[in-house]
Amino acid sequence: MSKSAGLLMYRFADHELEILLAHMGGPFFKNRDEGYWTIPKGLIEDDESMKEAAIREFQEETGIDPKGPFIELGEIKQKGGKKVYAWAFEYNGPREVKIRSNTFEMEWPPKSGKKTTFPEIDEARFFNEMKARKKMNQAQVPFIDRLKENI
Repeated sequence: MSKSAGLLMYRFADHELEILLAHMGGPFFKNRDEGYWTIPKGLIEDDESMKEAAIREFQEETGIDPKGPFIELGEIKQKGGKKVYAWAFEYNGPREVKIRSNTFEMEWPPKSGKKTTFPEIDEARFFNEMKARKKMNQAQVPFIDRLKENI
């Protein structure tokens, strides 16, 4: 069973909780919306802690350097069996967030022999709590509940 770790970045805008969610890049997610947004996350390397992996993956996928303190949100299990561990932190930067995602390469179109490069995340933006609950992978919604219990 695979494990990944990620960060939930939040802020308050006009006294309303907002959550940063990322939309996965690549051709398989291009036209998918509700239920397909996620916290920035990724696989844990052998030589790092889960929290270190969460911070590294967040930096790679967004280009943003996360600043603690970090709130531990525990783990969830996604539909396919993957366990996701998360921490939250409050964002206090500029209102407009610009991401700079790392990329991956795959054969596209299938069986074409042609390699195409895609961003790991093609978009990231803040959503108010109600909208975030609709947009994100439903297995990850408990992270919002746990965040609210701790802030």
